[in-house]
Amino acid sequence: MSDPPYRGVFTIPVTPFNDDGSLDLEGLKEVVEFCVVAGAHGIVGPVNAGEFSALSDQERMQVVETISGALDGRLPYVASATGVSAEVAVLFARHALDHGADALIAMPPYVKKAHLDGVRNYYESLCAATDLPVFIQNHPIGLPMSPALLAELANNIPNVLYIKEEIPPFTHSVSADIEACGQDIEGIFGGAAGKHMLDELNRGASGTMPACEVTDVHVAVWDAYESGDRKRAREIFNRLLPLINFESLHHIYLYKEVLKRRGIIRSAYVRVSDTKPLDMFDHEELDAILADIADLYTA
Repeated sequence: MSDPPYRGVFTIPVTPFNDDGSLDLEGLKEVVEFCVVAGAHGIVGPVNAGEFSALSDQERMQVVETISGALDGRLPYVASATGVSAEVAVLFARHALDHGADALIAMPPYVKKAHLDGVRNYYESLCAATDLPVFIQNHPIGLPMSPALLAELANNIPNVLYIKEEIPPFTHSVSADIEACGQDIEGIFGGAAGKHMLDELNRGASGTMPACEVTDVHVAVWDAYESGDRKRAREIFNRLLPLINFESLHHIYLYKEVLKRRGIIRSAYVRVSDTKPLDMFDHEELDAILADIADLYTA
């Protein structure tokens, strides 16, 4: 069991590349430092916002080693163990354990989708490989899992202790998971860039896992909510929402462009995306959106 249970803004570093597409590990260290200074409560990666599926296995391992080394124990590190099979997930899990990860996060196999018995075997194998707490990432890229299946896994596998819930309708899924899993889990985190963060927290979520470009603003929402100032939390959240909505259109291109503008990364190069690069009008809209929240930056 993790001690204490994880709560808060567990932010996801992007994986920076050079303009030629090569991995920028020095840049990754700077991204991690930004997340720490911005007040993140934990670090997660490499996952979807970190372009994990565009990395070779060797690069994924380099990213894990770099994040863990840059953190140096200052924050909990949840390393990705998502694999195309149980055997590959076990490989990533053992590597993460050997390099200082505090917990693991994994979607089910995402290329050839597993049947239910295959999903059970996948998480059983993954969790048998280490004693680290495991987050099940319930995302459409993997096999969407029902609250009943998540509860079964949490009940039968001791180190399945957390869920990152990203199946729409997100907020209802959080409530259903809490009801189904009960005391078998320690927490449920939301995703979707924190778009439904306040509603999820009101329903009992333990936190959120957004991409990292405005970690400090997400933390400001969390801090206000935790202090009991729900009005202030909503004021900050409402100011952040235009950026989150814009992010839902542009995904990784948006994360990296904001980080480049904030001076955290040198290149906004994206290897693979399901969206097109930002055009002139997108940049103009982003200018206006960022101007409205710049006073909320602390890092």
